[in-house]
Amino acid sequence: MKYCLLLLSLFTVCACTSKGSEEQIELKPRVVILTDIGQPDLEPDDTESLVRLLCYADQLEIEGIITSTGWNCDPYPTESAAYRDSVVAAYGMDVQNLMKRSEQVGFRSIDEENGRQPLGYWPSMEYLQGRSVMGSQRAGIGVIGEDNDTPGSNLIIQLVDEDDDRPIYVCAWGGANTLAQAIWRVQQTRSKEELKRFLNKLRLFTITDQDMVWAMRENLAYSSHQWMRREFKDDLLLVWDEGAWQLQCGLGKENWPEFQTHIQGHATLGKHYPDYKYGVEGDTPSFLNALPNGLHNPDCPEEAGWGGYHVWGMTQDNETYSWNSWQEPTKNISENYYRQFFPDILEDFIARMEWAEMGEGNHNPVVVANGEKGNKAVHIKAKAGKKISLDASKSYDIDNDALSFHWWQQKEIGSTSLDITDDNAEKASVIIPNDAKKGPVHIICEVHDNGPHHLVAYRRIILNIE
Repeated sequence: MKYCLLLLSLFTVCACTSKGSEEQIELKPRVVILTDIGQPDLEPDDTESLVRLLCYADQLEIEGIITSTGWNCDPYPTESAAYRDSVVAAYGMDVQNLMKRSEQVGFRSIDEENGRQPLGYWPSMEYLQGRSVMGSQRAGIGVIGEDNDTPGSNLIIQLVDEDDDRPIYVCAWGGANTLAQAIWRVQQTRSKEELKRFLNKLRLFTITDQDMVWAMRENLAYSSHQWMRREFKDDLLLVWDEGAWQLQCGLGKENWPEFQTHIQGHATLGKHYPDYKYGVEGDTPSFLNALPNGLHNPDCPEEAGWGGYHVWGMTQDNETYSWNSWQEPTKNISENYYRQFFPDILEDFIARMEWAEMGEGNHNPVVVANGEKGNKAVHIKAKAGKKISLDASKSYDIDNDALSFHWWQQKEIGSTSLDITDDNAEKASVIIPNDAKKGPVHIICEVHDNGPHHLVAYRRIILNIE
């Protein structure tokens, strides 16, 4: 948590003042995708994850879709980028329907889209096409250097250099070699202080370590990921997931009939959703981690969310440190949370695919906790022996669906366990024990509507015990 709090102190809230207005506009989180997308009979899960990602293009500012190496390809075939491009083109066929979800009637200019996008804005297909570039086509630390600059690594440097305080969440569906090259280039051309500022703006969520072919996957020293963990552990927030992605694959297979019935063949995007081979959407937790649904802050990997649960510690190479989930009990905790969230994750995707197909559907509820709107955590000062009121009664649903409430504690954070009174009511309360220890206690307000798919929204309340 100390590392998390340090990061929080370095970056400002994602909000800006709209032109000609003093109203605060919430901005999307910035994401860059590194994908080894390929032909569906070889690499179907990246195509599946890209279909889902574009169904959330109103929630995430997709600043790059960069093709690169992975377990199945070294070198990465240039022609495989066409599979990415076909999904982006499918989005172009469906976006007019998706826009109805937020009552958007048109697109900004490309220049404006290349600026800061507000939460709820659906970008144009042309914008996404302009952000679709090639990254590293070879894998491993051995290729990092003068001959490995690519449009993808140059784009990452450009994005970090922009006058924008928001962090950039890099989601590695294959290898993160392209990001490593960008860091190497900055290291060669800038001062140590400038490199530190560059790294502090980046967050890397890597689905296992794929900076090598499958047959070499045990040779972690071959990967540029190890270099980033070793050299920049104090400045680069790096999450190495080994819990959520396997379970996403497995639960996807268990629930495959739901994908066949509600995803495949629906809208143009659904027509590009292939059958699974090894598992279903193994890369999806990387960007679910950045979704601003109120459940967690992606800068704090200990806060359980749709991308799993991670702690700081030794990695599988027994040499380097990062946020990870490979050892017990962390792996089991992360998987249990993912099982808990998976039904809502799937229903949320299905509901968005209905918007893509029909231009109508259900919206998520809006949680207002203790009078505070938005997605950021609500902080409350607390003292031992005192009663704390928790109030979500001002929450609402724009479809006028009835709401149900559930309050629960994430007990992995802090050392004080609380009993929540009226945990299934819109108003709840807790009494801080007299022997409570100083520090944070995290409580989640989970709200479902009774509309189609019983969509969910969350709000994290952090009780700071003094």
